[in-house]
Amino acid sequence: MEGIVNWLNGIIWSQALIYLCLGVGLFYTIATRFLQVRHMKDIVKLMFKGGKSEAGISSFQALSLALSGRVGTGNIAGVATAIAFGGPGAVFWMWMMAFLGASSAFIESTLGQVYKTKQDGLFRGGPAYYIEKGLKIKWYAILFAVVTVVATGILLPGVQANSIALSVENAFGINPAITGGVLVVLLAIIIFGGVKRIARVAELVVPFMALGYVLVALIIVFMNISELPAVLKLIFTSAFGADAAFGGILGAAISWGVKRGIYSNEAGQGTGPHAAAAAEVSHPAKQGIVQAFSVYIDTLLVCSATAFMIIITGMYNVTPEGAPVIVNNLADIEPGPGYTQAAVESAIPGFGAPFVAISLFFFAFTTIMAYYYMAETNLAYINRKTNRAWTVYVLKFVICGMTFYGSVKTASLAWGLGDVGVGSMAWLNIIAILLLTKPTLKILRDYEAQLKDGKDPVFDPVKLGIDNADFWEKEYKYDSVEKTG
Repeated sequence: MEGIVNWLNGIIWSQALIYLCLGVGLFYTIATRFLQVRHMKDIVKLMFKGGKSEAGISSFQALSLALSGRVGTGNIAGVATAIAFGGPGAVFWMWMMAFLGASSAFIESTLGQVYKTKQDGLFRGGPAYYIEKGLKIKWYAILFAVVTVVATGILLPGVQANSIALSVENAFGINPAITGGVLVVLLAIIIFGGVKRIARVAELVVPFMALGYVLVALIIVFMNISELPAVLKLIFTSAFGADAAFGGILGAAISWGVKRGIYSNEAGQGTGPHAAAAAEVSHPAKQGIVQAFSVYIDTLLVCSATAFMIIITGMYNVTPEGAPVIVNNLADIEPGPGYTQAAVESAIPGFGAPFVAISLFFFAFTTIMAYYYMAETNLAYINRKTNRAWTVYVLKFVICGMTFYGSVKTASLAWGLGDVGVGSMAWLNIIAILLLTKPTLKILRDYEAQLKDGKDPVFDPVKLGIDNADFWEKEYKYDSVEKTG
């Protein structure tokens, strides 16, 4: 099984996808005139301005729901594996992927809003919807929906559950099967409560878990502040092959940094647009900008917190695939949450293992919740013209089963399956958003023109000549006093 998974990843995660992700991010950064920098001043206002309704959720809830998908095991275990196989320079390429990926996140999330629909009383949207309505290629939309149901409902939950189970076993000695059982019960309580319950849990949990984690990282960095200049120098020199020890693995640094960057922040992967489409806003660009910022929160804050804790304490190994060991500070500890636990433990004895286990529980558990929402949205797309309500219940039981299975299987197989899911979605979504570049940039210009005129931007697809934006044409009330977004 593991051999087949590795073979698939060798095809999906070839250098072509690595450089496609970087190239698309660079293209959109230039095409949007560095939107991720220019519109940062609007973020706080936009995050808390959007309203909510029976059909939709607020901008902040949508941000929290998207972050619950982005901030997961990739922020703890993923950073550790990037360093283990790509060296400290991989951290720079994760940062670069976040900066460039923020523009890709804007594009896909804006498209999610443009082509959303009201289905069964709820806003639904995402790549399947904008592929069908924007590109008018129905078979491609169905392919993306099927791949996403498989990826987020079957392949990806195991990565999150596996990391939780390993860290809990390391910290508290609890058998992974018991941890898996607890995860299944908690997950069932939430997902059987529907989309609104998922959004409410994300809104309450995500901000606090991220702030708490970053705060502990800052404490550890300040405890080792004299080492900070050397750590920064090591990251930058290793990223460009200028460090004596890591100069020979430049390709691995770029590859693992981009791969784990995409896995963590999900920019361009096609996951973010699902949450973005559920938000109640007056113009698609508003939610696009908010979702661009979520990439920064994920990588520049949370992933950086992990990276600095690991590198500044020296609690890591570097063993590039097919190359001799370069650093061996942790003996036989497998790359993953164990690195972060060792880093915190070295600075605050007796605190590291429990703290990382609890952090990872919240990070990864909320991500599994978000995966369910994405899988359900794509299943709703597939079933939108038929009455197959039973398939949603099947999905609930399947994702619970895969969460338990992931808790007890090997970490390498869990990550391999997760990479297959992420890579497959990324290929399909990146091609789609590239083909939809023209209307998205037109929408951005419209938003900025209205801002320049002192207006609160409102989207009118007919005026812009954008077809098939059915919700905005037929259901959105431009003059409604109830609209606060």
